[in-house]
Amino acid sequence: MNLVKYFFISLFLISNFAFSQNQDSIYLYQNYDKTEYMISMRDGIKLFTAVYSPKDQSQKFPIILNRTPYSASPYGKNYRLRQSPSMFEVREGYIFVVQDVRGKYMSEGDFVNMRPQIANKKSKKDVDESSDTYDTIEWLIKNIKNNNGKVGITGISYPGFYTTTGTIDAHPAVVATSPQAPIANWFLGDDFHHNGATFYPHAFNFFSVFGKPRLKPEESSPYTFNHGTVDGYKFFLNAGSLAEANKKYFFDSVQFWNEIIPHDTFDEYWKARNILPHLKNIKPAVLIVGGWFDAENLWGALNTYKAIEEKNPQTTNRIVMGPWYHGQWNRDEGNKLGDITFGSNTSTWFQENVQLPFFNYYLKGKGTLPNDEAIVFETGANQWHKLTSWPPKNIKHEKIFLLNNNRLSFNQENTNGFTEFVSDPSKPVPFINEISIGMTREYMTDDQRHASTRQDVLVFETKVIENDFTVSGPMNVSLEVSTTGTDADWIVKIIDVFPDDSVSNFKTKSPHGAYQMLVRGDVMRGKFKTGFDNPTPFEPNKITNVKFLLTDIFHKFKVGHKLMIQIQSSWFPLVDLNPQKFMNINLAKPEDYQKATHRVYHTKENQTYIELPIWKD
Repeated sequence: MNLVKYFFISLFLISNFAFSQNQDSIYLYQNYDKTEYMISMRDGIKLFTAVYSPKDQSQKFPIILNRTPYSASPYGKNYRLRQSPSMFEVREGYIFVVQDVRGKYMSEGDFVNMRPQIANKKSKKDVDESSDTYDTIEWLIKNIKNNNGKVGITGISYPGFYTTTGTIDAHPAVVATSPQAPIANWFLGDDFHHNGATFYPHAFNFFSVFGKPRLKPEESSPYTFNHGTVDGYKFFLNAGSLAEANKKYFFDSVQFWNEIIPHDTFDEYWKARNILPHLKNIKPAVLIVGGWFDAENLWGALNTYKAIEEKNPQTTNRIVMGPWYHGQWNRDEGNKLGDITFGSNTSTWFQENVQLPFFNYYLKGKGTLPNDEAIVFETGANQWHKLTSWPPKNIKHEKIFLLNNNRLSFNQENTNGFTEFVSDPSKPVPFINEISIGMTREYMTDDQRHASTRQDVLVFETKVIENDFTVSGPMNVSLEVSTTGTDADWIVKIIDVFPDDSVSNFKTKSPHGAYQMLVRGDVMRGKFKTGFDNPTPFEPNKITNVKFLLTDIFHKFKVGHKLMIQIQSSWFPLVDLNPQKFMNINLAKPEDYQKATHRVYHTKENQTYIELPIWKD
């Protein structure tokens, strides 16, 4: 396509989206009144709260609350362009409340990242996000006219965390909550750490702005960060470890960055910021929402659902997993991600057919709800399924074995030996085949051919698939490995290899022939093989078993495709560099980084495999 044509198509798409948002804003202005309040919490701190109430005074409306650290703006007479959870609820008629959380923007008090939950509050000084939510709702019910006495809470990402905390010890008026892509545990699987390894650019880019202290309540954040380049691979390679980057760029100005540097294990600091153990005695109905290709809080959605399910068997707890990037179900039509298409407008379908009926049923007593426990999208097949559980029933766990000569098979063979590679921290494996300063959302489905040609990436592949099969749920990884160092990262990627003659659904995209679609990939920091709170070194050259869990997928591998597994020890700059030396990696200095030779074994006695949950539909 020539550049002129591409320009005008892009301009049309941007203009169409802007027109849609403008129409939403006009509708809000014409049909809703906006009022701002400073609501006192039990300890006297006041939180800025904006209330959008329907102009219609002939009936009473339920409240939907959204608490956010990202600003309740615009402040004053101007209206938000849209409201959460979607414009379907706006047109249905609700009272929408958006609040700056404690210590952010126009609210008073001090902000604390992932503020620890206080299980046993003894005085008015014992405040957490649950108590702030409770106090806010108590005030709203008593002071906002025309409310019907019922409240729902929703939010995506960090606001998803605040939705979860509002579900704990919930105010009696709260009858429905929807934590969407909620943060749950920042050390094990969400945002900034996966299995103890730091997701470097995401953490750095976020806290270089979000982590700056404020002097007083303010309507906008004045902070920006200039990387001086668009090349994230180069920038983070030069930045060094977290401690080195702190000296070069932050100068101890980011409190949270200073705090996490000494806490490189799952110690009490991180455990206090794990919300999952507190998800007990949940009374509101809950709708968890997440995306299979959410680069930020996929783990949080699945594990929040799992924790509520296990601790509250009598609670109505449902999960929706679509084929989405982070928050895509609220941002665009949800018909594609990068080069992969989904065959329909999945976001619009979810908003109208799942989310709106959920809030209408519990907050308005309107309509009926199905008994489906899980509404999940099967990638690869581009099909929604309504299931009675997640993971689904009728699962058969089958091991797929890594064999010699780069082979992958469901049949174990009595093979000999190992496959080895040299990992050099000065030349780490890039996580994408493009230039970017941060963690791209498209990396979750990106073509992996750029990695499969490297000498420091092991590639194992099945024969051409003769019968479709669907992998549904989390996958157990069991690696038999050794290293010449005393620590190592182990990255495992599950890949769908398209046939050579595959073509894209996009006329503007190149054919998908032999496309290696990343379906799921994650890192295990090797020193945590004996426990995330109990790091231990590798004994050089000793065969060691490393086990971990790859986060759930729901993907159909089709006839004519192949299943590929790639194993590597760097994924840069997505994951910070492991010096391959047992230590606090956050404190690593340039002289600590060393080459190491890693081996993956595939003998009958030391067999590496991944256990796949195969769904029998």
